[in-house]
Amino acid sequence: MALTRFRSAFVSLSLLAGLCLAGAVAFAATPAAPPKKDEPNISAPHAILIEAESGSVLFERGADDMVFPASLAKLMTAEYVFNELKQGRIKPTDEYPVSENAWRKGGAPSGGSTMFAALHSKVPVDDLIKALIIQSANDACIVFAEALAGNEPAFADLLTKRAREIGMSRSVFTNSNGLPDPGTKVTARELGILARHIISAYPEYYPIYSEREFTWNKIRQQNRNPLLPMNIGADGLKTGYTKEAGYNLVGSAVQNGIRLIVVVTGLPSAKERADEGKKLLEWGFRNFEARMLFAEGQTIGQAKVFGGEKGAVALNSGGSVRLMVTKAGTEKLTARIVYNGPIQAPVKQGQRIGTLKVWRDANLALEVPLTAAEDISRGTMSQRAFDAAAELMGGLFRAGVERL
Repeated sequence: MALTRFRSAFVSLSLLAGLCLAGAVAFAATPAAPPKKDEPNISAPHAILIEAESGSVLFERGADDMVFPASLAKLMTAEYVFNELKQGRIKPTDEYPVSENAWRKGGAPSGGSTMFAALHSKVPVDDLIKALIIQSANDACIVFAEALAGNEPAFADLLTKRAREIGMSRSVFTNSNGLPDPGTKVTARELGILARHIISAYPEYYPIYSEREFTWNKIRQQNRNPLLPMNIGADGLKTGYTKEAGYNLVGSAVQNGIRLIVVVTGLPSAKERADEGKKLLEWGFRNFEARMLFAEGQTIGQAKVFGGEKGAVALNSGGSVRLMVTKAGTEKLTARIVYNGPIQAPVKQGQRIGTLKVWRDANLALEVPLTAAEDISRGTMSQRAFDAAAELMGGLFRAGVERL
């Protein structure tokens, strides 16, 4: 009976020790209004800036609005192909045919970005990947879709399913290349998640994004990423444009060992797209630095256990926890452990329990999965009865408070 009263728990962290390791960072009781004076001066309606290693969000604006991705959808196609290669289901030397559909919709007759693959020719996977990334080739995407799923609608379903698997809970894909379709929608935040995943999961393929040109069918084309020649440490990822989407960019750069990922969408010109992306990256590198919150193996907090030999279980992240903070040290942060509890015993070491969430002002800056640091066996009959009675009384108390 008591188990039906379990609900989401927000538990304040004992973060003082971690923050002493990290430096002078204050924690507020509740998220405060964002300090506008410290924000970068950009006009992009949808943007996010992320530190790649920790996932710290340094800036966001309209990051959860659903928008058209244009050719940024090709990042999802690339990720799917990379994963197929990693799983051994396809090989770089496999050759796929260029159908009439791929040629007409994405090839030379289409008037869009293309690798100019010849009708009925066969192209190796390795070259299709380079064309997709460097030339933003629509025909290469359609060739992949037809080879891996039979047709574009079926492939789009696979893309959306794969997006869910890597943490993109809202984005929907209806084709392989982002050509205009009212059903294809993404968010800036989830494009950032996708870019971060590509960089970390596929180090053998990510360098392709920094290659400056690619030649196919005797036609040489330049990489369309405007950040690459700007001398700011940029080494990927992708641009996009349609009338419906505006000018979009997902980019990444490294300075002094720190990698940032920037997403801007909905801009009115290619120049503003490039300028806004550069401006956000430079602002991030200039104003933030990495601080350690918790060392690997350090206890981050505790979660209440129901019916166990112990009443609580220690939680850790399985690794170090790092957060990007302002160099000036003037910001306030809020942290909570969020979980559905109490957790019913038995509990196994390594069992996923909840999430550490850290807010920078009103914006969620960091989310880290937390797991049990130890085993907790089921308690004695008397311990379980005591926990049930305590939870029942707690539920009655909460219900009485809610009625007042």
